[in-house]
Amino acid sequence: MHTDSIQLISAKSIALLSRGRIQDAINKKLREKKLLTLNNITQSQLDSVQHDVAVKFSTVRGNEDSDTKAGFSYAVGYISGFLIYIILFIYGTMVMRGVMEEKVSRIAEVIVSSVKPFQLMMGKIFGIGAVGLVQFIIWVILVNGLFILLPVIFPGLTGHAQNLPVQPGGMAAAQATQNSGAFNELMHGLHEINFPLIIGCFIFYFLGGYLLYSSLFAAVGSAVNEDPQDAQSLLLPITMPIIFGIVIMTKAVNDPSSDLAVFGSLFPLFSPIVMMARIAHGVPDVVPYWQLAASMLFLILGFLLTTWIAAKIYRTGILLYGKKVTWKEMWKWAFRKS
Repeated sequence: MHTDSIQLISAKSIALLSRGRIQDAINKKLREKKLLTLNNITQSQLDSVQHDVAVKFSTVRGNEDSDTKAGFSYAVGYISGFLIYIILFIYGTMVMRGVMEEKVSRIAEVIVSSVKPFQLMMGKIFGIGAVGLVQFIIWVILVNGLFILLPVIFPGLTGHAQNLPVQPGGMAAAQATQNSGAFNELMHGLHEINFPLIIGCFIFYFLGGYLLYSSLFAAVGSAVNEDPQDAQSLLLPITMPIIFGIVIMTKAVNDPSSDLAVFGSLFPLFSPIVMMARIAHGVPDVVPYWQLAASMLFLILGFLLTTWIAAKIYRTGILLYGKKVTWKEMWKWAFRKS
């Protein structure tokens, strides 16, 4: 006689790939134990040894931690982190190009005569950021509308298989019941994910990451003259942290409780990308409240620091023409006394 499943209770939600390793390890130990206790192995005994048990996961809080939920957490975390990665590049580059166009066309000289350079820089940053936020809200509305219309478009997948006419052999009813069960399992997995928290955190990290990096992109744009190639040489110190963030995120979706994932979610240059990958696995099951609060606080402090540095660079660079600027000179602008 053998059991078909084992209940495993963990302090934190377990990622999808880690589940497979745990199940393989448990089944391997069970096989070894059965083989050691058997003397004359029969066919039925051999089948019993080769039978894998299903491992059911749950947290110490009593929450079910199904494979479907883990799969959705993996997908939502990866998509969220990758979206922020793309957003930082796209909207940051838009800010840089907007500043470059104003400088090259000498429009900035006219505007600076009426407003302070810091106000001009922040106006550019907030304007493009507002456009990005509106686009994200539109995406959320469209996705929610799709989920609302899905049961209307496919009513056969919402658990009404019993109303279908029974055909010879019951094949149609059986297929409908199977489809209904799969659909209900998927919907249950989706409901286990805290989408309001994920959407709220996505907006915060989208805005925080955008404000942190766009100020640096604006500083680079203010230091560039007519040659766009100058911008490429100055962008490396800004783009490298974004690339490192997406690399850490690919590790965090598989093991959200690792030391590398925790560090990446707290460090402000990486946290907009990495933390979204961890939040999808559960708060506070995987991400304790103190880590989430600390990550948000560090991101705000990082935004204030980068904005202060970028403002001092922008103030000097926006009115400087005919000179190729390096990062060494930009750092001198940032930290000189004024």
